Parts: sequence; C-alpha cells; structure tokens
Amino acid sequence: MNKRIIAIVAGGGSSEHEVSLRSAAGLQSFMDKDRYETYTVVLEGTAWNVLQADGSRIPVDKNDFSFVLEGRRIRFDYAYITIHGIPGESGQLQGYFDMMHIPYSCCGVLPAAMTCNKYTCNHYLHAFGVDIAESILLRRNEPWTEEQIVSRVGLPCFIKSNTGGSSYGCTKVKTREQIAPAVSKAFAEGDEVIVEAFMKGTEVTCGVYKTRQKSVAFPLTEVVAHNEYFDYDAKYKGESDEITPARIPDEVRDKVQQLTLRIYSLLGCRGIIRTDYIILENGQINVMDINTTPGMTATSFIPQQVRAAGLDIKDVLTDIIEDSF
Repeated sequence: MNKRIIAIVAGGGSSEHEVSLRSAAGLQSFMDKDRYETYTVVLEGTAWNVLQADGSRIPVDKNDFSFVLEGRRIRFDYAYITIHGIPGESGQLQGYFDMMHIPYSCCGVLPAAMTCNKYTCNHYLHAFGVDIAESILLRRNEPWTEEQIVSRVGLPCFIKSNTGGSSYGCTKVKTREQIAPAVSKAFAEGDEVIVEAFMKGTEVTCGVYKTRQKSVAFPLTEVVAHNEYFDYDAKYKGESDEITPARIPDEVRDKVQQLTLRIYSLLGCRGIIRTDYIILENGQINVMDINTTPGMTATSFIPQQVRAAGLDIKDVLTDIIEDSF
C-alpha cells in the first residue's frame, strides 16, 4: 500500500506560534506511521518550510503544495492543520487548500472564519437557542465608554481579543480603573475586543468528531484553575487541575455532549472540535468558545479525553483523515 503523504501544518503569525509547534510534535507522535508519511510544514509569514529532523528547512512550493527532498518532488495528499489562530483557524488557509483541491482536517472557510470570531460565533449560535454570556464588541478607533461596559455586562467581566486564543491578552476586570488597561492589552492581539460578563460556575470542555459513519463525543474535562481563571499559565504551565472525566452528574454530561454535537452540525464542522462551557449554578450551560483546531500535545484536552474514552488517538486521527477520501 502506498502511504498517503500528510503535511502537519503548524506555526502561523499569532502569539500561539510556539503552542502550535508543540501540537505538531504531538501529532507526529500520534500518526499511524504504517499508513502515512508525515512532515511538519511551518508557516512563518510568507515563508512556508518543511521542518527536518536536524532543524534544517526545505521551502514549500505554494503553486502545488510540494517540496523537493533529495531530488524527489513530494506533493502532499492531505493537510492536518494545527495552527492555533490566524491563518489556520480563520479560514484563510482553508481557502488555499480548497483552491488546491487538497483535503484537510478541519472545518471549511465559513465555519472557520465564524468560530475564529468569538462574538460572531456566539451570537450565531444564540440565534439557535444556545446560551451565551452577555457581551459587547469593541473595534479599534471606534468610541466606547467604561459606563457602557459596566451597565451592559457588569463587573467583574472578561476583556479579551475577539480573534485570539490561548488566553493571550485576556484580563479578568473587577474595577472601572482596570477596564482601559485591559482593553489596550487585548487590542495588542488584534483589531477587535470582546467584553464578556463573568459567569460563576463549573468550567468544562468537550471534544467531538463526526465521520460519514459515526458521531463521537468524548468524556468531558473539568477545569479547575489555580489562578482566578483559566489563563495562559493555567493552560500551559500546569497551574490548573484538569479532571477527566468531569465530576458532574451523568445527565449534565449527556446534555453537554449532545449540545456539542449539535453545535458541530449547526456550524458545519469537520474533524475534531472542542467546545468550552460554563455550567452555571442554576444548571444552565453557557458556551464560551469553539476550538476548531484544538491543542494536540500529549497532555492537551483532546488526547486526555480520547484516553479516558478507551480509544487510541492514532485510530481517531486515521478515522478523520480517511473520511476525507
């Protein structure tokens, strides 16, 4: 059997570049090497390069998404996108692969663009009856006031980039005096900022994927941050407890899993997505964020949930790749 040639596409231009490279390393370790010949392709601005084991880089020909190795031209059959943020979660990269007729691991241009924009995505889902936090969208160079924010979403609240991820530029704000510095910090990550009301409750996250044959919802992970909220240090420096499966009643787990599968369909997703929630004290399930290229290091949520489900991550990835052909 000829092996399919897989590009694990990582890097990108956002603050999450290094996190993406760690996910690429995870995916390299998970892939079925008997079925696939895998290479990591790193995007840094307009430079696209295949990363070699010795650290050297071979340029990618964007005309046909190929590269030359030891005199042999290798053209990729498939792209597994693991860029967190722009351009991998925003639809831009998906548009390129669509034009090149190269299948890829995640959702297409429109759902990628929507889910990359937290405000747009949450309000789209809200139109279908999905519960979300009260929020305000701020755009660079457009006026806003502290009074507008406090009267609409109250204090405390969260101020963060509308298109960023991994909690870069995110601040939990408790006083009026903290609003302006938090908005400036969030604008350092992009041209739009979302201000969301604080939601008190249990934070959980749920991964799902679908193929033509099946729908799979993984066990939930409960997130207990040692800090005030699940910030970058909590995510990537171990300053949180990640409990899989989550310590919630079975009927609540089932509701979250079914809601995640419904969101997957409402958005028209492909591959694995992970949806983050706050379960309020009254039992209401509020969506916080949709991740269409979730982290894939050995300790990331999705591999944790796959293990808790008694599945092999290698088989899950094979399911997703082969479903594209």
